[in-house]
Amino acid sequence: MSLKIDADYLCRELAALLAIPSPTGMTDEIIHHLSGRLGDLGLEATLTRRGAIRTRLAGRASEGARAVVGHVDTLGAQVKALREDGRLALVPVGHWSARFAEGARATVIAESGPIRGTILPPLASGHTFGEAVDSAPIGWDHVVLRLDVPVSDPAGLEALGVGIGDHVVIDPGTEFMPNGYIVSRHLDDKAGVAAMLAALRAIRDLGEVPALDCWWIFTIAEEVGHGAAGAMLPDIASLVAVDNGTTAPGQNSSEYGVTIAMADQTGPFDWHLTRKLVDLCRNHAIPHQKDVFRYYRSDSASALEAGADLRTALVTFGVDASHGYERIHLNALTSVAELLARYSLSPVEIPRDARALAGLTGFTHQPVAAPEDE
Repeated sequence: MSLKIDADYLCRELAALLAIPSPTGMTDEIIHHLSGRLGDLGLEATLTRRGAIRTRLAGRASEGARAVVGHVDTLGAQVKALREDGRLALVPVGHWSARFAEGARATVIAESGPIRGTILPPLASGHTFGEAVDSAPIGWDHVVLRLDVPVSDPAGLEALGVGIGDHVVIDPGTEFMPNGYIVSRHLDDKAGVAAMLAALRAIRDLGEVPALDCWWIFTIAEEVGHGAAGAMLPDIASLVAVDNGTTAPGQNSSEYGVTIAMADQTGPFDWHLTRKLVDLCRNHAIPHQKDVFRYYRSDSASALEAGADLRTALVTFGVDASHGYERIHLNALTSVAELLARYSLSPVEIPRDARALAGLTGFTHQPVAAPEDE
């Protein structure tokens, strides 16, 4: 099967996604954009009430369908308080350290419209505070948003239409490097979404019909823990989540190839589905490695916690400095895209999964250690 991932298309789609602000709670515009991109591929986007997308890649059968899920929401912040000095106290949207917020350019979405600013520590000038700048504590209680408008008190902020709870979107600061590195905030998980689009385009260009329906799902609240909770369908029997891998000391993730997660903080992924993905990588020479994530969860966890009875797995692209100043390599994204496409087109290996409830016939086996002789 001659399947080709268009790396230029993937990069164009990623750049377009990164240019659209979409912190959790403000995802409407990126859903409009993504629905249009799916339409360009000949797919119809069906939206949940809040805006998660489900689109069906039609197969020869619908029962026991597969699904691939990624999320479009990103980290961000909200206004916690209007400070007496005219600056804004913040709380994070999603889990990320305030040390990565310091120095970020940002936009508060006020009632009057967007207002630009910079996130700073209160002691922001070495010329004024001297060495105290270097010993200042780190945390969300120790950063403020300075707006680029002449305002010096809460009354001035209110006159501008700024209020508690207003969303703050963080500039991505995206760079595509000639050597394949991509540096940006919000690569988690817009890079995964771009890889999903590239996989769908490759399947379309190949012209093959999958054995099973495959639902491609794009969620809007993964960063706060409940992304796929309301997005599953009863016919779906297996779910592959696409998200970032944690490239860091002590991890086996890499910025090259696919990193297949064997477990995360919610426990092991499905034994059979995970090994199917590893075998697809081996059989098609897709560079890959395996890893275990201790402080990490994805859309698959929220689907299971919501009561979906399905097999789950997680494929990732290695991210250096995840939830901070992130960096990835294009090689990982094209590898992820190829694996997703080949998974969608792969043969059915557990026919029994087409039924939600069935007897023992056809149920799977796992290898076990032989018992010792007594």
